[in-house]
Amino acid sequence: MTDPVSDPVPDLRVLVVDDDFMVASIHTRFVERTPGFTVVGQAATGAAALTEVERLRPDLVLLDVHLPDLGGIEVLRRLRARGDDVGVVVVTAAREADTVRAAAAGGAAHYLVKPFEYDDLVARLVAFRAAHRALAGDHPADQAEIDTAFAPVGRAARVPLPKGLSPETAALVAAALDDAGEVSATECAAAVGISRVSARRYLEHLVTASRATVRLQYGGAGRPERRYTARPTGQRTT
Repeated sequence: MTDPVSDPVPDLRVLVVDDDFMVASIHTRFVERTPGFTVVGQAATGAAALTEVERLRPDLVLLDVHLPDLGGIEVLRRLRARGDDVGVVVVTAAREADTVRAAAAGGAAHYLVKPFEYDDLVARLVAFRAAHRALAGDHPADQAEIDTAFAPVGRAARVPLPKGLSPETAALVAAALDDAGEVSATECAAAVGISRVSARRYLEHLVTASRATVRLQYGGAGRPERRYTARPTGQRTT
């Protein structure tokens, strides 16, 4: 899916690894629903995952732990051993502490326990995209960009959307805010293609979720304008 928000960063390429075809299909649909991501392939075994990472060069791998040949943790170790720093989100039913520790030690960006809802995955995808973008290019990273790359999924992942708001549009609004740095509801509505009233509801949710701040801008006649500013990930409360 192509993000309709003007964004200098192309869609991130995702490889889905799961030995259950139906589960892989569900995860693929979840990813394709998320602005800024596109699925470039699937793999059902650890060996196939290693081959497809090398062939497709994805930005991110959704990696199951329980595979019929090499386990997901072994796949992760082999990727790092050959110098491949592809992003990895472990998606698994495994809850054992040693498995979680091994995933963290292998540099997994996130660890998501099955079964999960779309909102659970999209929060981690958006966090990964923000970290990926923060370190894009060759310029020296400032502290805010470094904090974005290292910060965990913040409170926004745990604040439920108000009734009537969709995760897909919420992701678009968050991306528009991150891109612009500061927007009004009117500017956000134009960028995303929704009504001003809807844009304001989504922006107010981001304020509630500590992903944005709001200030009043006075000038001329009429009511002051509400201006929303993206809050760096490292400054978001949990």
